[in-house]
Amino acid sequence: MRPGRLLTTLALMLATASPVLAQTAIDVRIDAGAKGAKIDRNIFGQFAEHLGTGIYGGVWVGKNSPIPNVRGVRKDVVAALRAIKVPNVRWPGGCFADEYHWRHGIGPVEGRRKTINSNWGGTVEPNTFGTDEFMDFVEQIGSEAYLSVNLGSGTVQEAAEWIEYMTADPATTAGKERAANGRVAPYKVKYLGLGNESWSCGGAMRAEYYTDEMKRYARFVRNYNPAQTGPEAMQRIAVGPNQADPAYTEAVMAAYKAHDWSWSLEGLSLHSYTTGGWPPSYPSTGFDEGAYARLVKETLSMDGLIATHSAIMDKYDPDKKVPLVVDEWGVWLAPLQGTNPGFLAQQNSLRDGIIAALNLNIFARHADRVRMTNIAQMVNVLQAMILTDEDRMVLTPTYHVYKLYLPFQDATFTPVRFEAGVYKEGDIALPRVDAIAARDTQGQLWLAVTNLDPRRAAAIQATVEDAAVSRASGHVITAGRVDAVNTFEAPQTVVPKPFSARAGAKGLTLDIPAKSVVVVKLEP
Repeated sequence: MRPGRLLTTLALMLATASPVLAQTAIDVRIDAGAKGAKIDRNIFGQFAEHLGTGIYGGVWVGKNSPIPNVRGVRKDVVAALRAIKVPNVRWPGGCFADEYHWRHGIGPVEGRRKTINSNWGGTVEPNTFGTDEFMDFVEQIGSEAYLSVNLGSGTVQEAAEWIEYMTADPATTAGKERAANGRVAPYKVKYLGLGNESWSCGGAMRAEYYTDEMKRYARFVRNYNPAQTGPEAMQRIAVGPNQADPAYTEAVMAAYKAHDWSWSLEGLSLHSYTTGGWPPSYPSTGFDEGAYARLVKETLSMDGLIATHSAIMDKYDPDKKVPLVVDEWGVWLAPLQGTNPGFLAQQNSLRDGIIAALNLNIFARHADRVRMTNIAQMVNVLQAMILTDEDRMVLTPTYHVYKLYLPFQDATFTPVRFEAGVYKEGDIALPRVDAIAARDTQGQLWLAVTNLDPRRAAAIQATVEDAAVSRASGHVITAGRVDAVNTFEAPQTVVPKPFSARAGAKGLTLDIPAKSVVVVKLEP
């Protein structure tokens, strides 16, 4: 791109939260009397892989670190994650999971085996953050554990003994070993991933081969915690499709339909990233409006992807007992200059926050089938919630979107009708706005509106059917540029700010700034 064109493009992106210019309002009608599916709080799950500084430096600093910690886990990161009520954390991978042997990461630290992380940067994996450290971390942030077992290079016995170590009675040999390592009571393991990307880095298995292997793991990897019965029982999640490829969806769901008493499934995973092409080459900073539009367009394809796999699942599971678990998603961009390419370090811009909101809206619309997702990844890797550097921490625009969406955890989806309008950039045409609504667990009505257009503000005329609403207030996330980021030197560049609607004869008017995410509570 020529320098003049870049400057012109950036100038167009300088619209801020100033009053909306005279324009035709977008009519948004919220059917407050209609009930949709529950937006499961697990849709807001996280992913923490042994990758780059995601664990070491991001979560774990060690008990003797001058950085404030509790048993080696960073206090600042724990506080930030507790504030967004993280429902579950997927660990230890990713591709790392199918080369992870859990015994390397238990017992006295000085006796743990040091290995090479061949998937991510070829660095030494010290295994100082292992099973007991992870389970401690999950409990500190008030979350649930989602463990991925090693189906690729491990064995059924190894996986079974891992869950036995965590959940068996202290009177058993496995329980005594856990107690000797500092934990007497059994851990709670709520979710169990049966392999990872078995169609690729998890073993390059044919769908039929994986399905046969998966059934063995589903049968023999048992949870012995007596408190985990009924609704608290461990849920087993099988490897599912790679993007649009239906092979795994068909094979796993056909096996599920034919299963007998000896095994079952409680989830099917889906992995899909916004990349702009492979290998990822789009920059995470300093991009132009064309790059913004192309990545947003790709993000919106998540809706069709979920619909395609949901239709296949409906053939075998019409009652929707098995959720579609999108346990890897997010913006995957070019590594930051000067970093190890295998560490997948990237910045996190306002654009990425907008993309997060669009994905969360899509998941909410498919809440009858999508009941759990995990953004990649939690700290310092890909589309991270949090960035750290030694003792410093900064919260990203994506983190702030998750905080705005807290009312949607376990809320009831409420139908919204609107004409989205059109935002155009070159030959790309996108919806100008997106919106969802829901009633939270207290019965309060909430509306989320995303303005995709980086140049034009949008006037929203909101009408609530079957309910009296006279005011709305909440927060907005926007900035002067769509590529704006929070840095350690300027951590408040993209942060939520108070937002309120104007009441009128026709309902509520919301002046939505360009390139923004707004979440408001609708009140009488």
